[in-house]
Amino acid sequence: MGVVQPSSPFLADGVPSVREKWKEGESLVRAAHGKGANIILIQELFEGYYFCQAQREDFFQRAKPYKGHPTILRMQKLAKDLGVVIPVSFFEEANNAHYNSIAIIDADGADLGLYRKSHIPDGLGYQEKFYFNPGDTGFKVGPKALAAFFISAICWDQWFPEAARAMVLQGAEILFYPTAIGSEPQDEGLDSRDHWRRVMQGHAGANVVPLVASNRIGKEKIVTEHGNSEIKFYGYSFIAGPTGEIVVAANDKEEAVLVAQFDLDKIKSKRHSWGVFRDRRPDLYKVLLTLDGSNPLL
Repeated sequence: MGVVQPSSPFLADGVPSVREKWKEGESLVRAAHGKGANIILIQELFEGYYFCQAQREDFFQRAKPYKGHPTILRMQKLAKDLGVVIPVSFFEEANNAHYNSIAIIDADGADLGLYRKSHIPDGLGYQEKFYFNPGDTGFKVGPKALAAFFISAICWDQWFPEAARAMVLQGAEILFYPTAIGSEPQDEGLDSRDHWRRVMQGHAGANVVPLVASNRIGKEKIVTEHGNSEIKFYGYSFIAGPTGEIVVAANDKEEAVLVAQFDLDKIKSKRHSWGVFRDRRPDLYKVLLTLDGSNPLL
């Protein structure tokens, strides 16, 4: 499996173009394939800059329908040419709804299905609730191609252990998280990088599965009539092993192509013998269905 970390230059308002980002993504996917990767993850919303930094009405023009989406069609051709699986992140328009979505493209170019981001953040620099409806697909696992894997969760989803467990309960053997995260405009001293990685390492270790996370790097600036917003994305894309160990990682400055290999049958045996799924007590977890932690039986 592989993960790529494309560069993102300091920019404002539409540079580089979608076509340039396509070429960048394709080049890195080809590089990962050349290193032996057969499932390759690209960052969240890789078609351009992270526009969710600020609220702008014209940014809705970036959304396109799932069926016939030009980025998906292009990545289908690439996946078929290389014989690799590619989770493709895109801004989806569905009539009057909009989603932060992922299409999983199989190694023969077939579209295996759609996932819509479930957890939508809302804060300075990450104003996604302005653009995206909460996803309605639920957590589900795609057909077994090169591996049974989740139809990728997305960025803020990665902070929720319930989501990771739901995926693995349904048969996911690898967890994928395309991401866009960096500095916090409201607090220059806040650096969530290590926290971000440790949370996902915990998902890998708790569920005994490998995990792949792709982030972006560089500064991005959005200009609005109400002021400007700037984020420095901290990269550190990585692949973790089934005990949560970091197998390979990028830094916060350079474009990167990372590849790791795992024996999924061996990991499956370890997962079964470790007992974390055997000893689960779903009957005691009903409190997870509440928001305030109250006993739902009372």
